[in-house]
Amino acid sequence: MAEQYQVSGQTAAEISASIESGVVRGDWVFGAALPPVRVLAGALHVSPATVAKAYQELRQRGVVETEGRRGTRIRLRPPVAPPRSVVRLAVPDGVLDLSAGEPDLRLLPPLGPALRALADQVGPARGYASAVTMPELIEVARHRLLAEGVPVADAAIAVTASTLDSMERLLAAHLRPGDAVAVEDPGWANLLDLIAALGLRPLPVAVDQEGPEPESLAAALRAGARAVVITVRAQNPTGAAVGAARAVVLRELLAKHPEVLLVEDDHAAELSLEPPHCVGPVTRWWAFVRSASKPFGPDLRIAVLAGDETSIARVVGRMRLGMGWVSTLSQRLLLQLWRDAEVTELVAEAAHSYAARCTALIGLLHAQGVPAYGATGINVWVPVPDETHAVAALRDAGYAVAAGALFRVSSPPGIRITVSPLDEPDLPALAAAVAAAARPTARGALMR
Repeated sequence: MAEQYQVSGQTAAEISASIESGVVRGDWVFGAALPPVRVLAGALHVSPATVAKAYQELRQRGVVETEGRRGTRIRLRPPVAPPRSVVRLAVPDGVLDLSAGEPDLRLLPPLGPALRALADQVGPARGYASAVTMPELIEVARHRLLAEGVPVADAAIAVTASTLDSMERLLAAHLRPGDAVAVEDPGWANLLDLIAALGLRPLPVAVDQEGPEPESLAAALRAGARAVVITVRAQNPTGAAVGAARAVVLRELLAKHPEVLLVEDDHAAELSLEPPHCVGPVTRWWAFVRSASKPFGPDLRIAVLAGDETSIARVVGRMRLGMGWVSTLSQRLLLQLWRDAEVTELVAEAAHSYAARCTALIGLLHAQGVPAYGATGINVWVPVPDETHAVAALRDAGYAVAAGALFRVSSPPGIRITVSPLDEPDLPALAAAVAAAARPTARGALMR
């Protein structure tokens, strides 16, 4: 009977390792239910307590999640390395992929000129001792952030590999397994996966187009949140941007919780037409992270992290024990891109293009009675009564969109549409297909 469940082992460690190996091989479909504790215990001839402990270990590692009466299930994106073919559903030929969340590759600035400009600047090969964060990059980063109103005049600044890399190091430096993190709901799927992988607990915070709702954040803080993650603009998946008035309210709220770690995410950076309205620094521990991936290319793998001296020192110290540093070649490349006036103009044009596409699509959907949101960024969020139906109907109509389950903790269902692959002539047909797939719609599902 144990073979029926593709599980083996006599100890909790062996059972959990068997299930995790099955996920890696692709034997377990993401979202599939594990057998009830007593059923698997009987099949393996072990005590229910042994199986329960195995399931607990899997939950702590973020491989499974418990869904009340639905039992224990494999997470949609567990932190293990499955075969590449099962990470994302394949998009059939002839179906336009609007699910990836990637920037428009057609609008990314070409790297060739910047790389050629660096050829004569790099100089001789560098050794371990000379490979550090470049002071000139930090100086330019501080100047750029200050020019946009980000309060980093007295902040420590470091360079990391990405937004998620920064968040992982910050959370690991301040929190321990079991601690709670207040997260936007719906929110960034990768962050939800990271929180699960670190053994932390997500506390959902409702969002509207002005950012996290204060009452909801207050409830998460009362529930014991040790950290809060806020997207300052182009929130994924809703496109929300923290407004100036909302930032003041959130600042007053967080000031009452000085020991909470506040992380502000500015992943869209130059691609957003809205200015970043920061909430911090208002707590003892604070960080602001800006990635280069969206405006300049995901393959750059570099981000700037600013914050309080202790938090940044912990991040840098942990990096020394692992990856060491971000390549100075990548740092020089980002610096060259920042200084290039033509690149700056291209990024500005891309920002206006994304805004125009999102605005046009939302307008078309509203005209057909379908609520949709996406004030900034590259995504449009559409509340729907049934995600499975909406995703399937749109796939039949020739569009692949992302199911909202990837982004939700407890918020109502929806779908995310990435506008990057779209051109203006594509929008009316897409809007008609979305309207058909979304009816009857739960009006105000996001703006509750």
